[in-house]
Amino acid sequence: MDGMLSQEEINALLNEPTGSGADEQPLSDAEKDAIGEVANISMGTAATTLFSLVNRKVEISTPVVSFATWEDIVAAYEKPCVFIKIAYTVGLDGSNILVLKENDVKVITDLMMGGDGTNTDGELGELHLSAISEAMNQMMGSAATSLSSMLNKMIDISPPEADVIDLTETVDEKAIDSFLSGQFVKISFRMEIGDLVDSQIMQLYPFSFAREMCSSISKNMEMDVNANATLENNSNTASAASQPTAAPRQEQPMTAQQMGQPMMGQQTMSQQPVMSQPVNVQPAQFQTFTQGMSPVLQSENIDLIMDVPLDVTVELGRTSKSIQEILDFTPGTIIELNKIAGEPIDILVNGKYVAKGEVVVIEENFGVRIAEIIK
Repeated sequence: MDGMLSQEEINALLNEPTGSGADEQPLSDAEKDAIGEVANISMGTAATTLFSLVNRKVEISTPVVSFATWEDIVAAYEKPCVFIKIAYTVGLDGSNILVLKENDVKVITDLMMGGDGTNTDGELGELHLSAISEAMNQMMGSAATSLSSMLNKMIDISPPEADVIDLTETVDEKAIDSFLSGQFVKISFRMEIGDLVDSQIMQLYPFSFAREMCSSISKNMEMDVNANATLENNSNTASAASQPTAAPRQEQPMTAQQMGQPMMGQQTMSQQPVMSQPVNVQPAQFQTFTQGMSPVLQSENIDLIMDVPLDVTVELGRTSKSIQEILDFTPGTIIELNKIAGEPIDILVNGKYVAKGEVVVIEENFGVRIAEIIK
């Protein structure tokens, strides 16, 4: 018809190849709402996990779902930034990418390593990328658990991969992930960490991955509706079956009593006195409530995570060197650390400072004897 766009023209406007299929088309409003709700719940859980890692109040705003291209990301986002790729291995087929600003990553990693979040000088290195990958692994792992409850199936992820991307340079977006070469879903959040971070983070989805989540949500809702309908039908059937069946009625002459009119000198059944039966009444016996129950419950809860592996690091000391001094390193160079001889060394678990100790030798291996637990 005149004045209407053909499918080829619509695909061209959307920067999509002709005939690319439904997976490459933008989402409907209902699908956008569903993805926004999933992101809201998932990132809310992730914020709680991040709070436990950095020991600072973490707030993540309501997500804003939109469509974007690589050119949009390059034009709008800070440079350089950190791209963190999270691939789903169980329950969902696909991946998504989190984009964080460079300074935000420095603040988070400094807090994770026991700092106050102000040590943000210097460039991002392997230590920063390793720390932020571990943080995202725990955050998105907890988000996957929430997603499992929503979709009623097991969801799992692979260890996240973090890379520093300088968007001022020419970057092959396909090398990061193939879906970045076309149009994709962009979910924007505002993240606040105490008074140290107040910035925007992004989560990028391919359309196919977003649709798979929407489809899983729809199927789960349909199953819930069917289950509720079945339960209601069973309840009605059981209720009908429990009602007594009326006994067959014999044809007899209707008397005054049967008509509801009592005869003279007689009482109706409701007026007849009821003889009470003796009842044995005893005080109720309750188990004594003590605080001893709390450790039992706590023990049951902690048993759920007893087999979770944690990285234990023993830190002998630290120092800062200029690039020139590092370039002058040769075999035999001695580096002076900030620890005095005989001073206790630091013990960290997953980057958190937890104890002090002293170095010992166990046969041919070094070990550490814990001297003090940090509260």
